[in-house]
Amino acid sequence: MLHDIVTQRARTQPDSTAVIQGRRRVTYADLERNVSKIASFLARNGMQKGDRVGLFTKNSPEYVAAYIGIQRAGGISVDINFQDSVHEVKTIINHCGISILIVEHSYAAIAAEAVKDTPSVTMIIEIERQPGGSPSKAKVSPRVRYITLGDILGQGEERRAPAAATGTDIASIVYTSGTTGRPKGVMLSHDNYLANAKSIIEYLHLSERDKVMVVLPFCYSYGKSLLTTHLMAGGTLVLENSFMYPNTVFDKMVEEGVTGFAGVPSTFAILLNRSNIRNYRFPELRYVTQAGGAMSPQHARELCAVLPETKIYIMYGQTEATARLTYLEPEELLKRAGSIGKPIPGVEIDVVCEGGVQANDGQEGEIVASGKNIMAGYWNDPEQTNKVLKNGRLYTGDLGRKDGDGYLYIAGRRSDMIKSGAHRISPKEIEEVILEMNEVHEVSVVGIPDEILGEAIRAVIVLKEGCQPDEKKVQRHCQTKLASFKIPKEVLFTQELPKTSSGKIRKFLLKDRSLTGETVR
Repeated sequence: MLHDIVTQRARTQPDSTAVIQGRRRVTYADLERNVSKIASFLARNGMQKGDRVGLFTKNSPEYVAAYIGIQRAGGISVDINFQDSVHEVKTIINHCGISILIVEHSYAAIAAEAVKDTPSVTMIIEIERQPGGSPSKAKVSPRVRYITLGDILGQGEERRAPAAATGTDIASIVYTSGTTGRPKGVMLSHDNYLANAKSIIEYLHLSERDKVMVVLPFCYSYGKSLLTTHLMAGGTLVLENSFMYPNTVFDKMVEEGVTGFAGVPSTFAILLNRSNIRNYRFPELRYVTQAGGAMSPQHARELCAVLPETKIYIMYGQTEATARLTYLEPEELLKRAGSIGKPIPGVEIDVVCEGGVQANDGQEGEIVASGKNIMAGYWNDPEQTNKVLKNGRLYTGDLGRKDGDGYLYIAGRRSDMIKSGAHRISPKEIEEVILEMNEVHEVSVVGIPDEILGEAIRAVIVLKEGCQPDEKKVQRHCQTKLASFKIPKEVLFTQELPKTSSGKIRKFLLKDRSLTGETVR
């Protein structure tokens, strides 16, 4: 089971460091002890197999212990994005019937307000600001029991709760990031997590010597895969919850001898354009991974120049696939610009045209995946499940093609494709051209309603510091590289693109609301 990986490491390497945050260090023996106490408490206090337990917290050693502890007691962990509003928290709690909510001190007031209208919640467990610190003053409904995690971990009893789950049982529900505005609860089993983690460990060559810098939240599948893979490999998680100050993160990477770093496209845009990374040396940094969206060829070239001794892996996946589906070998990065590589071990990928016909090399179609990492379905949503799961295969909704050597290339999300006149246009192609401009920090391209064409092209751009907006210059640059029907009709400039807490761009906000060059909120 997923929760057994901590027990195994606590037996074989009890004094090895599992988690680092700031000056805190948690060994595998410490982590096992805390997992056991949490699991025992939950089991003794009425949690049944399959009960949903919410995690409303940023990354921390307590998160790791609670996440594993829930599953050891036979429960299903449910992540709630720490950026969510009271309304969004209520929606998730009611949707999957959360009975116990584990909440970070900072979000206790939001949780207390949310549970007033969520009758399924019977207990709140608060993670104090500091281990053993005082609880918040949040006013909780009288029907809800309130206890701190410190009270639980301070108990002397460590009786192991029976692990009621089997490999096919659901370990976790991960709500999709909401880039489309309609999050769904992805059900992932113990076997899903174990299969995907084993495959990632294999191609990244992870071992107990690896330390990964974690700036991605665990509440998303990419962040969760860092947790699972490194605990399974016996490595170390180095937690930093803010990438707003990247140089502070770099200092920590050097100090701790970090061997791995993971990010999404916006992470690397910040790293290349808004940090002092070119003044740093990372002698222990063995590899870098990027997923959560395509890395532009321009950024790939820059990253290779900045980190010449580091292996850079471009990866592709979905929450519905427990994180990962393909990876591109580092030595192919510059040879096959824009490629997402080949399937990871244990996964099969097909490109399928309309009507289910297998696409020829170079022909565009939908990416369809199969393997032990494919989700069980969407929680309480058989209609949406049946749309994407057919005969055990995941229809990703992403459009792509294979070259003659079997390497995959993404054209974009089927739902993101812009239908302008008689043309179907990939936003990704336009974004890559605009990112070639030295002035551009980030860009997102969407389709907007147009009376004549059906949809017109809008580019929303974040400029580098000190650069001035110039719509015509952007359009002229696009004219040198793109067909006339792919030139953005509208170019807007903003301070920041709206993103999820994992760094993915929320394109539906750019598409649905009228922008006038003001900051998107």
